[in-house]
Amino acid sequence: MSEIPSSQSTDATLSETDRTNADQPPRRRGLPLIGSTLSIARDPLGYLESASEYGDVVAYEAFGTEFALVFDPDAVESVLVSRSDQFRKGEFETNFGDLIAPGGIAFTEGEQWRRQRRLLQSSFTPDRIRSFAGKMATEAAALVDGWDDGETIVLQDALSTYTLRVLSRTLFDLKREAPRSSAPASGDLPRALEDDRAETVRRAATALDNYASPGRLALGSIVPSWVPDRAEREYEAAMADLEALVADLVAQRRSVDDGGDDLLSLLARAEYPDGSRLSPAEVRDQLVTFLFAGHETTATTLTFACWLLAGDSAVQTALERELEAVCGDREPTFTDCDALVYTEAVVREAMRLYPPVVGLYREPRRGTTLAGYRIPAGTTLQLSVYGIQRDGRWWSAPETFRPERWLTGGDDDSGRTLEPAGDRPEYAYFPFGGGPRHCLGMRFAMTELQLALATIVHHVEFDRVTETLEPSLGVTLDPGPLEVRVRLR
Repeated sequence: MSEIPSSQSTDATLSETDRTNADQPPRRRGLPLIGSTLSIARDPLGYLESASEYGDVVAYEAFGTEFALVFDPDAVESVLVSRSDQFRKGEFETNFGDLIAPGGIAFTEGEQWRRQRRLLQSSFTPDRIRSFAGKMATEAAALVDGWDDGETIVLQDALSTYTLRVLSRTLFDLKREAPRSSAPASGDLPRALEDDRAETVRRAATALDNYASPGRLALGSIVPSWVPDRAEREYEAAMADLEALVADLVAQRRSVDDGGDDLLSLLARAEYPDGSRLSPAEVRDQLVTFLFAGHETTATTLTFACWLLAGDSAVQTALERELEAVCGDREPTFTDCDALVYTEAVVREAMRLYPPVVGLYREPRRGTTLAGYRIPAGTTLQLSVYGIQRDGRWWSAPETFRPERWLTGGDDDSGRTLEPAGDRPEYAYFPFGGGPRHCLGMRFAMTELQLALATIVHHVEFDRVTETLEPSLGVTLDPGPLEVRVRLR
C-alpha cells in the first residue's frame, strides 16, 4: 500500500517566503465566468472522481468561489486537528448556515461556538444517550411491526419516517406537550395533536432538503435572486411554522420545570455561566441544526446499510449469528451495543462506502500551504470524505462492501481475510469530521444506527427489488428510491 508523504510537520513551519514560492495546486479548468458550476450540478460525484486524477490537492472554481479539493488524509488531519486554529468554517459554509440556522453550533465561530459547545455537550453524554436509546429502539420496533411479509417498501421513505419520529421524540418529546388537564393518564398526546406537531417538523425537514440542494444552489449562482423560487417560498413557510412551534414549546417548558430529558427541554432550561438563557430564536437554530444533521444523515446510512445487506447473504448470516448470540429472542437494547461489534462494523462500512456528508469545508485564516501547495487566502478547502474513503491506497478493494475490515485482523467464518489497519492514516475515515469541531451528535448517531439496524434484522430480511444503486448528491448523499421486499423471520 503506497503512502502520501505527510506535509503537516513542514506546512506549519514554512516561512512567508516559502509560502509565496510554493506551487499552486493543479487546476481543473471550467467554463468562463461560471467555472465548474454546471458540471458539478449535473454530476457532483462524477466530478469528484475525475478531479481526484489531478492529484491530492486540486483547484477549481464553482458557485462564484475558489475551491481546493483535498484527497490527502494527512492534510485533512492538519486542517481539522494539528493546525485547526489556522482554519475557520469560511464564507462558503457560513453563507449556507445563514440560510438555515445562523446561530446553530454547526456554523458559528470563535467564542460564540465555544460557548455553545460547552452548553450543549452535556446533552450528549453517555447517560443522556442511554435515556434516548429506549425511544430509538421502540420506534424501530414500531417501524418493522408495520411491515407485512412479502411487502415491497422504499427504504429511504420508511427510514426517513423512522428517524423523524426518533428526532420528534428526542429533540421535542412531543408526547409530553398536551395541557395537563386534558392529557391522557399515560402522559401521551391525543393523536391528532401529536400528528399536527410532528407534521410541522417533517415539513421543515423536507423543505430544508429541497431548499439546500446542490442543483438549486448551482442555479441560484446563475439566475438572479429576484426570480420566483418555489423551494424558497415553501422553506420560508415551513420554517415560520417551526419557529412558532419552538417558541410555544420553549414557553411551555419554562413554565413548568418537570425535568424532561429531551433536547428542547434541556435547551429551554439551560443557562450560560452569566445566568442568561437562550432566546427562542437561538433554541430554534440549535434544533434546526440537529434536525438538519440528524434526520437524512441517519436515514441515508440505514438505507445504504439495509440495501447492502440485502445483496450479501454472508454478511446477513454473520449479523444474524451475532444477534442470536447477544440477544437471543429478545429485542436489542442499549446495554447490548458494546457486544454488537459486527453490527457496528456493518454501519461503519456503509458509512465508508456512502458517507452521508461527502465533504467538509474550511478556509485558511491567511494564505498558507497544504500538502506542499500554496493556498491563497479566501480559498475554500473541500475535504473529500467520499474520495478519501474510497481511495485504494488506504483501502483494499475500496468499492467492495466488507464489514470484516473493521474487526481485528485474521479470518472470519466466511473465509474472508480481514484487513489490518495499522498503516492506514487516521483520517482515511472521517464521516463525523474530527478535531475540536467533530460532530457533537456522533455518539447519538452511532447508538441509533446500531439499535435500529439490529432491531430491523432481528425481525426481517430484505431481498433487493432495485438491483442497481445510483446515488446522487442532495444536502446529503441520496441513495434514490431503493426498493426491497420484506421477509418476516
